[in-house]
Amino acid sequence: MSSASDYCPAYAPFLGFAGAGSAMILSAFGAAYGTAKAGVGISGIGQFRPDLMMKALIPVVMAGIIAVYGLVVAVLTANSLPPTNYSAFTGYVHLASGLATGFSGIAAGYAIGIVGDACVRGYMYQPKLFVGMVLILIFAEVLGLYGLIISLILNTKANNNCQ
Repeated sequence: MSSASDYCPAYAPFLGFAGAGSAMILSAFGAAYGTAKAGVGISGIGQFRPDLMMKALIPVVMAGIIAVYGLVVAVLTANSLPPTNYSAFTGYVHLASGLATGFSGIAAGYAIGIVGDACVRGYMYQPKLFVGMVLILIFAEVLGLYGLIISLILNTKANNNCQ
């Protein structure tokens, strides 16, 4: 028969904190890449068509939302860490939750950056591209939202049962 310490090892809180950290850090990397890549396109169009600058900021705003997804998961994970009796199962669930959000944030930020750069530059020459750009950016943003949804589902399965 196993004791309670087998189900609640001393390293279990590290897994939870690693999940919270990976959600925040990886999502922030994705958002930073998307912002930087789309920002290069925006600076390119600003020289020739400054009248289009406000509409061209949409990819940067959408990339910033990716970091908010990571922040939400990190706060939810950190708030569910009790001072004692934190099970290994819950630690692994929180780690998986953070990694799901973090990696989907990287993918979404990468997609938003590439699409934002290309579409903003194309928008300078053909304003009809704006609606298509927004649709593609929405589909890229949904990648990060899927990671957030998976993390929320995982967090509902976490229990601190040490028995």
